[in-house]
Amino acid sequence: MWIHQVLKQRRTVCRCLSFHAVGAELNILPFCSQFIPMEVIDHPRHGSIIYHPSLLPRHRGASAINWTLMHGDKKGGFTVFWADDGLDTGPILLQKECDVEPDDTVNTIYKRFLFPEGIKAMVEAVRLIEAGKAPKIKQPEEGATYEGIQKKDNAKIDWNQPAEAIHNWIRGNDKVPGAWAEVDGKNVTFYGSTLVDNGSTTGQPLEIPGASRPGLVTKNGLILFGNDGKTLLVKNLQFEDGKMIAAAQYFKAGSSTAVELTEEEKSFAEQMMVVWKSILTNVEKIDDSTDFFKSGAASMDVVRLVEEVKLRASQLQLQNEDVYMATTFQEFIQMCVRKLRGEDAEEELIVDYVEMNTNNMTIQMPHQLFINGEFVDAEGGKTYKTINPTNGEPICDVSLAQILDVEKAVAAAKEAFVEGEWGKMNPRDKGRLIFKLADLMEQHQEELATIEAIDSGAVYTLALKTHVGMSIQTFRYFAGWCDKIQGCTIPINQARPNHNLTFTKKEPIGVCAIVIPWNYPLMMLAWKTAACLAAGNTVVLKPAQVTPLTALKFAELTARAGFPKGVINILPGSGSLVGQRLSDHPDVRKLGFTGSTEIGKQIMKSCAVSNVKKVSLELGGKSPLIIFSDCDLDKAVRMGMSSVFFNKGENCIAAGRLFIEESLHDTFVHRVVEEVKKMKIGDPLDRSTDHGPQNHKAHLDKLVEYCEKGVKEGAKLVCGGKQVSRPGFFFEPTVFTGVQDHMFIAIEESFGPVMIISKFKDGDVDGVLQRANATEYGLASGVFTRDISKALYVSERLQAGTVFVNTYNKTDVAAPFGGFKQSGFGKDLGQEALNEYLKTKAVTIEY
Repeated sequence: MWIHQVLKQRRTVCRCLSFHAVGAELNILPFCSQFIPMEVIDHPRHGSIIYHPSLLPRHRGASAINWTLMHGDKKGGFTVFWADDGLDTGPILLQKECDVEPDDTVNTIYKRFLFPEGIKAMVEAVRLIEAGKAPKIKQPEEGATYEGIQKKDNAKIDWNQPAEAIHNWIRGNDKVPGAWAEVDGKNVTFYGSTLVDNGSTTGQPLEIPGASRPGLVTKNGLILFGNDGKTLLVKNLQFEDGKMIAAAQYFKAGSSTAVELTEEEKSFAEQMMVVWKSILTNVEKIDDSTDFFKSGAASMDVVRLVEEVKLRASQLQLQNEDVYMATTFQEFIQMCVRKLRGEDAEEELIVDYVEMNTNNMTIQMPHQLFINGEFVDAEGGKTYKTINPTNGEPICDVSLAQILDVEKAVAAAKEAFVEGEWGKMNPRDKGRLIFKLADLMEQHQEELATIEAIDSGAVYTLALKTHVGMSIQTFRYFAGWCDKIQGCTIPINQARPNHNLTFTKKEPIGVCAIVIPWNYPLMMLAWKTAACLAAGNTVVLKPAQVTPLTALKFAELTARAGFPKGVINILPGSGSLVGQRLSDHPDVRKLGFTGSTEIGKQIMKSCAVSNVKKVSLELGGKSPLIIFSDCDLDKAVRMGMSSVFFNKGENCIAAGRLFIEESLHDTFVHRVVEEVKKMKIGDPLDRSTDHGPQNHKAHLDKLVEYCEKGVKEGAKLVCGGKQVSRPGFFFEPTVFTGVQDHMFIAIEESFGPVMIISKFKDGDVDGVLQRANATEYGLASGVFTRDISKALYVSERLQAGTVFVNTYNKTDVAAPFGGFKQSGFGKDLGQEALNEYLKTKAVTIEY
């Protein structure tokens, strides 16, 4: 058996006798061999090996990772070597290297490579030793460097250097010991450095002794200049007393107004006071003014405090930096409470809510535009009334976006993508943010479903399960994709005598416009926005003018989740103005649209003429559902009704025409009519309601006209066909039979609760397929039969993006969704949806 003995620096020679008694065959040492007697190192049969976080012989000695970054090395890695009596000078067993990313810190390179790959390498080294194949490669002296441990006194910043060298110095000292400089007569430590492109950055000047130019405090952080005129951005600053602030807040006096604590929050504060007292044992009493660091706390105490908080509030995941930014007990409690409430402790989100008591709750609805992380009035204060379709009454006034508002939103989205925090955030952190948003949506699901019900007429129980429930699932699904977007390596013809390597990269497109319809206001937002964000883009979204409220509530939740400003912008307004400007805008690089085929054609034309922006269109449908006489009748009736009446028929994949085999036709129609008579039409907030109001008055009028045309053409109106005589926009579930292929209602989409039934001759599979495909639409389709051969035959020949077999409406977040022909192109949902919001770059290298 192999015994792995890890010896720590503080062990003394006095313990060698105990060590000898163990009978170790191999020592695996942390990088501290210079403190261990040679008799201990040499005693095991196979000697001792050491892990060192550098590519030896470069950076021998302490703080090796820091020096890799401070010297600006393009390659980093680690070495497993055999211990000898020198300082990291023993023969090399193996090495692994990685690229050093421009914004890597000690923390990121350790987590990404040094730790996970180091574990694997140590296992590999032990196996090589066990197999007798471990090499001992003498270290060269060429290229060797010896640097001492990096200490605070030595970490002062030399400003007379290029920006990249200053950036390397700051990130190499982040988090310990921290690069510092004198600012306003005080020693200030700089954290979170990134290189940024030179640009027309505006901000408040900050004089820094020795710097070539004053720094600039901007909304994104502190811009610093090298002696070459290039720039870097620093996110956080720490003062001598231990207090850390966001660099963007340098000139802002005081903290935001304190929030009043609930009884539960007061209990949490009392628990934390006990924790502080257990850490600060020298402090007689903890009060609001007690300063954690001035009272003697050190960095290890910060780690302990963060862990103590997790034990008492698992949903509160603090970072060490949070403690440095809230050093007094009062600031610390306020910070924790704001985070528990989902609020931004640095800058409180101001929301002018419209409140309503309904559905046994108080709902709070934002009603302004959401641009660059803030709720704002539209240009000129323009508003319009959004109407409750259940009673025809106004819900509230909503800001009506104008052209200038579109310009502001697109500019904010562009800045967030090009220069902002979002563009620099790593994919995994984006995934965590999207997942946090999904959690917040789940916490507010009853409120969201209630808003959806009063604004769009969706039955509350359906809104809770589908409109909101599937939206949450969609964001969770795409959160998982953020760090799994990758290209591929492609073999190409070699240009001898050289070699070639070609690989592809998937990159975000940039600013994406999203225009969505009124039938599933939140779910259509989620289907497109989740994939768009997961791909790394920023968003300007126009909800349908008649159903803006869940989109605006969603905007609030994105701010609560911590999305950087400008990443998500919501503009209620008209399609002819807002939608058209987004189609025409030169800074919008992708437009995703769900709506009518007619409007989709206009959008596609505008996108082509403006800047050939990428487009995906999910348009109209007239989906055929073929039901054979050998089906499970009970299921066919149940699912056939759902295929038409689900969500009041306001469903893009609704079965626009049912083809029933002749021998089953009469029985099927009788069963359907009996079930339709049982359906309860009424208030969508009533839990017993089956069928709520149509979304808006204009659509209700079109449904009446649609049915009148069917009657005029000679179709048989079996039931329904009329507007319900009551306040609100109610329309009866309707069934037509005897529909001929040439009729208007057989060709055009109703987008309402109208079942169109035609019969076909028994056994005429190819004939019914020809009729089913005789449409310019190709969004969805369905077939019911117990014959698997027939089911597969029909599904292969139906010309539609989705085919349901013995089911209907079964969409899933992992399954791609989109149409053929004039039902559009491109996919929502599933992995394929990501391709709609990515561009592929091919890179070819000759070597």
